[in-house]
Amino acid sequence: MLEHGGRLRIAAQERGIPLADWLDLSTGINPFGWKPPAVPDSVWQRLPEEEDGLEEAATSYYGCGNLLPVPGSQSAIQALPHLRAKRIVGVVHPIYQEHPQAWREQGHQILEFSFSEVDDYLKQLDVLILCNPNNPDGRLIPKSLLLSWAGILAEKGGWLIVDEAFMDALPNEHSLLDNVGHPGLIILRSLGKFFGLAGARVGFVMGERSILDRLKASIGPWPISGPSRWIACQALMDRAWQKIMRITLDEQAVRAQKLLRTAGFSCNGEALLFQFIECPDSESVREAFLTHAILIRHFSGLGAIRLGLPGNVSDWLRLEAVIHQLNNS
Repeated sequence: MLEHGGRLRIAAQERGIPLADWLDLSTGINPFGWKPPAVPDSVWQRLPEEEDGLEEAATSYYGCGNLLPVPGSQSAIQALPHLRAKRIVGVVHPIYQEHPQAWREQGHQILEFSFSEVDDYLKQLDVLILCNPNNPDGRLIPKSLLLSWAGILAEKGGWLIVDEAFMDALPNEHSLLDNVGHPGLIILRSLGKFFGLAGARVGFVMGERSILDRLKASIGPWPISGPSRWIACQALMDRAWQKIMRITLDEQAVRAQKLLRTAGFSCNGEALLFQFIECPDSESVREAFLTHAILIRHFSGLGAIRLGLPGNVSDWLRLEAVIHQLNNS
């Protein structure tokens, strides 16, 4: 089992601090997420139907018709390795570790390398996987470079898989969605981060129709519950909320960066929903937060921590108190 953020109950048990007293900044999920209205009774009482408007709402939101709704992008991460014979798969490190894990479990050969080394490995690869913005460090890879890599892979029937789970908060020009249909290009999106609907388990895969058809057959019927489909449809159509939220997240990210810099932290990456900080004393910093019942992500192998955004005035005051303590210690 790989470690993920959001394991609040384990932290509460280990520290002996009641669950209700904790502040969870470990996930990068939008704390100001879209608030669903009550789901109609008729939705609960019927099997999910593809003709409910979700695909149309997603096509309008993403500007892309070649898409497949899936029960969270995690399901696609686990299913995609089954669609290719055992091959050489490259992973840009650091990355969301479920990606290499899923391919490794299906017997594919995994090569992990840094962003600067991609060109050195590309000719060996059948599949290249990366996150953009990157998870965990928020690095944003230029679109022109991604398209160049996609072209090289396509010439030999390869795939470029781009996980854009944290892209929704950023301007559209950074996304590859307008290039869907390019041979071998596969894009993953999720409603869990920007929309804050992680519990609904709704994601989308964009790519060539032949790949989507195979993926759909692999996942099987009714992959997303009817209520989750209904909620996702309403969220995708709420353009007014989306516009306001992008402004809000930009403002909140600037506030978080300013606060962290007062303690001498240097924030990396361009993902608005979290701040990634490399620090040699990351373990002691993590401990300081845990002592105050604030859960953050700690990447011991990278010597780094990551913090999501507080969701209200009280949460900001708690974060500021810890930061000021670290600044004075």
